[in-house]
Amino acid sequence: MKVHYINILLFALPLNILINTHKNPSITSHKKTNRSLCECDLYMPNYDNDAEMKTLMQQFDDRTSQKFQEYEELMQEKRQKRKDQCDKEIQKIILKDKLEKELMDKFSTLQTGIQNDAIPTCVCEKSLADKVEKNCMKCGGILGTAVPELGAIGGTVVYAAAVKSATDLGIKIGIQTAVSDLKGLSGLGKLIGSTKIENFVTSTNYFNKMDIVNFVQEANITMCSDRNNANKVFCSYVKYSVTPPELFQRAASIAEQAHSIGAEAAKAEFTSATASTAFLSNPIILSAIVIACIVAILLAIYLILRYRRKKKMKKKLQYIKLLKE
Repeated sequence: MKVHYINILLFALPLNILINTHKNPSITSHKKTNRSLCECDLYMPNYDNDAEMKTLMQQFDDRTSQKFQEYEELMQEKRQKRKDQCDKEIQKIILKDKLEKELMDKFSTLQTGIQNDAIPTCVCEKSLADKVEKNCMKCGGILGTAVPELGAIGGTVVYAAAVKSATDLGIKIGIQTAVSDLKGLSGLGKLIGSTKIENFVTSTNYFNKMDIVNFVQEANITMCSDRNNANKVFCSYVKYSVTPPELFQRAASIAEQAHSIGAEAAKAEFTSATASTAFLSNPIILSAIVIACIVAILLAIYLILRYRRKKKMKKKLQYIKLLKE
């Protein structure tokens, strides 16, 4: 037991010496670190010293201030408008009260023994003139809608109708003349058929020389080139009797003749349509004249009644103005 005790003591002794020795300079002393934060450092932003962040903050402040300034100017303008409107309404109310007060003062100075029956009453009854004027306006609207050309019905409509009738007749006669002449052009109708000629001649080409010449030339080229048609009358006529210029001259004369005959027919139709007897015997023209007379009478009545109504309203306004004064 002693040995063990001694050994334990010998082991403990150098340990105590090693720990408790303070004279050895090679052993460094332990320094206690303190990580506490100051209150100023705790609440201090990390970007106070950042130049870029300061620039961004300054721009944000400037834009915000500008927006607030614009909003304030807009609100100021709206407030001013609202204030002006309120002032106008107040002025109207004040003026109305003032007029009512003046009227009451004037009525109070009048005779107080006026009965209710003595006060004249205004009955808004429509007169006969107003009723007739209204009906005239309705008739004029109906006629103006149904027949819009009544404003110039005098001679314009009759002249236009006569011109249209004569033109249609002249075109019809010209087409018939051109078709018959082409059919009789040395058997051309038998060669190509009457239907083809009738379909070709229209109101736009019956007087055109080049169209007629081209039609005859095309028929000559397409039909007479076939050997089966070599003995036809038209092909024999073109081959042995005439030259191409003479054929084309005859085709052009067909257009001239159709145009001249159509023009003469149109002239004769126009002359007969505008004659005095035909003018008065045409039921359409007579009905147009009657409608024109009715419209003229209604228009005159309307203008007279309108003038009378304006005159009456002017007198009423003068009377009301006199009462207000």
